[in-house]
Amino acid sequence: MSNAAFIQIHPDNPQERKIREAVEILRNGGVIIYPTDTIYGLGCDIHNARAIERVCQIKGVKPEKVNLSFICSDLTHISDYAKIDTPTYKVMKKALPGPFTFVLDATSNTPKYASAKKKTVGIRVPNNNIALQLVRELGHPILSTSVRDEDEVIEYSTDPELIYEKYRNLVDAVIDGGPGNNIASTVVDATNNFEVLRQGAGDIEEYL
Repeated sequence: MSNAAFIQIHPDNPQERKIREAVEILRNGGVIIYPTDTIYGLGCDIHNARAIERVCQIKGVKPEKVNLSFICSDLTHISDYAKIDTPTYKVMKKALPGPFTFVLDATSNTPKYASAKKKTVGIRVPNNNIALQLVRELGHPILSTSVRDEDEVIEYSTDPELIYEKYRNLVDAVIDGGPGNNIASTVVDATNNFEVLRQGAGDIEEYL
């Protein structure tokens, strides 16, 4: 596989042309690395089974074991993919966009391979203009997982150029949207009284 594209996109005012370039890669079954409001993510089109397999291969995990999230641009179409009641919706509306992944019961519309054998799905609406614009241009969520670092001190890769060096033969594009953080999103089990499964950048208590 040839080297991935390295696409520099302005974090505050993403250039439309470059967003379209990245989305074209997603539409063609490509895998991209892109910024979120926490760490860099590894993503693909949720409707492309082959691309999802590649994401799992890159992570080195079986599809049924990998924790995949849906990156959404807002909560408009959330009920297409997840079952959500009014109290949960109200909390999510307050907390998002933000550094949270909400685990919800998946609906029958959720692509089977995307949630593997899991009955739940993680929903993310990151407070990051590049990620939100990618999803809007694509027209549906991006399937995503975090880009982890093998370094024991730094758990997550934050420098787009170093990420590119490491992944350029594995993915189709790396988007440089500036340095990422090395604290992941807080994972909240919304099916179980907002139990925190992983404490990360967000404090869910502020929104309950």
